[in-house]
Amino acid sequence: MKVMLLFPPNWTPTMPHLALPTLTAYLRMHGVEVIQRDLNAEVFDEILTRRYIKDTVSRLRRDYGPNATKQPLKPRHPRREQILWALHEGPRLAEQVRDAKRMIRSEGFFDASASLEAFKIIVQCLELASLPFYPASLHLQTYVAAHPTDSSAGILQGVRDEQHNIFLDIFRRGILEDIKREKPDVVGISIPSMPQMLAGMTLAYLVKTETDCHVTVGGPHISMLREVLPNVPVMFDLFDSAVVMDGEFPLLQLVKAVATGSDLSYIPNLIYRNGKEIRVNLRKPQEKIQDLPLPDFDGLPLKKYLAPRLVLPLLTARGCYYGKCAFCNVGYGEPEAFSQLRAEHLAEQMLALRKKYDTPYIFLADEAVTPRNLRSLSPLLEHEGILWGGSVRFEKVISGDLLQSMANGGCTMILFGLESASEQVMQFMLKGTEVEHMSRILHESQAAGIWNHTFFFFGFPGETIDHAQETVNFLFEHKSLIHSAALGTFLMERDSPAHRFPGSFKVKHIVEGPDLAIYFDYEVTEGMDAQMAELIMERLTDTLPRRAHPQFYASDVYRFLYACYLREQQIPLPPWLVPENEYRG
Repeated sequence: MKVMLLFPPNWTPTMPHLALPTLTAYLRMHGVEVIQRDLNAEVFDEILTRRYIKDTVSRLRRDYGPNATKQPLKPRHPRREQILWALHEGPRLAEQVRDAKRMIRSEGFFDASASLEAFKIIVQCLELASLPFYPASLHLQTYVAAHPTDSSAGILQGVRDEQHNIFLDIFRRGILEDIKREKPDVVGISIPSMPQMLAGMTLAYLVKTETDCHVTVGGPHISMLREVLPNVPVMFDLFDSAVVMDGEFPLLQLVKAVATGSDLSYIPNLIYRNGKEIRVNLRKPQEKIQDLPLPDFDGLPLKKYLAPRLVLPLLTARGCYYGKCAFCNVGYGEPEAFSQLRAEHLAEQMLALRKKYDTPYIFLADEAVTPRNLRSLSPLLEHEGILWGGSVRFEKVISGDLLQSMANGGCTMILFGLESASEQVMQFMLKGTEVEHMSRILHESQAAGIWNHTFFFFGFPGETIDHAQETVNFLFEHKSLIHSAALGTFLMERDSPAHRFPGSFKVKHIVEGPDLAIYFDYEVTEGMDAQMAELIMERLTDTLPRRAHPQFYASDVYRFLYACYLREQQIPLPPWLVPENEYRG
């Protein structure tokens, strides 16, 4: 039995995603031969090369002429100024891109001025590489497709679109040839997010069209579509089956069934086409995390991630121990089955990863680490040299003593879900946190030397401009305690409580979306609408102090490693909302 597991672009290529290593470890434990390929890292590495950038410049010169005066055949095309920029700057970028990657992957990353120039080169190379496929565009953080990726018609058009799909040629020349050579029984494609949907479905389309492999898709994005996929049978022209929710046991059973030619009807959590019928098998409760082996990163391109040090992700639990926030779709509307590792087991895993892969940097990818594990884990790691970060709720029980113990045990960065600093909006959200404890914890975490990262957004149904101002006031009142933040606006996401029970959350109408939609427009009974929330976010963004070296804030991994570097060098953590000249003064 052989399976090839693929992780498609676009996920910020700074560390492995846990999906493939978790599945790989489970399948290998049961005797399955597994080849895992992180195409996210591989594709970025290929595009960011002298050859690829030079070929792109040649293609643009052929299509638009040496002075960008040739009328292109495509109805949609970039502005002439963009083509002229690419033709002028492309040769220089092609010569510099290799050294830029080396800089980002080295300790030179922490040389602020040098790494900023390298970072700009990488960003510009991606911009240039996207121009032949306009209006599609590839960025470090996301991929914007030329066709809607929440529509089956858009997906079916996009996977075949040679003019606008940057992945088609790359996949044909690379992974498709490897699959033909390896001849796996099953090709599994994990799709965690919507920006990866086109790349993932392009992979599926190519493999299903040009090989005899059974193609299955899975991941969080596919799980969110589990109720709509059976009603969109045309999607099964691209793949043979979909594994929904946790996939370890179903995927193992699927590989066995395909290898032996057995019936698929007994495999849980599987949606598949049988003749003209789309069948949905009964779901099995998720695997308990304590029953899973240590994630296996063997075979992944660990030296190709765009980060100066190798960071490995790990889960302490499955699900969210709180699981009530109205904006969050954790569990995808299914009965929550939370399970967590004991702190001793977790510490063993962290130490095992450090020994096997020679890195002390661990990013806990949970929704939120439980206070119990924080309390028990920290003393176990105090003298082990592990540096870690993860998400924590603003719980009353998070004390100054606990935060100091966490810092002593290697905690370098905490990601806090602030969401709102209005008590009333937090009640609307069922957030279960209080401003009093948010303030105290930020003070105590800062005192312990931990980097405080916060998430917040505007526009939850019922929120007014005055409520939003409370959040802004809180941020500036605590500006010396917050070191970075991610801000946005409320998204009505499929399977969240607000989506499932709109009447309970001041929503009078949800607008029906395309057939593969996971985000929806909506109308509120009171409070500001989505447009006003966007305006408030934009106005706040405009007032934020500019960072001289934004590369350190471009991803969770960069922030985490920057915080680790500052700790090692005993340099104070820079506040996010304090202008740098004031902070340094």
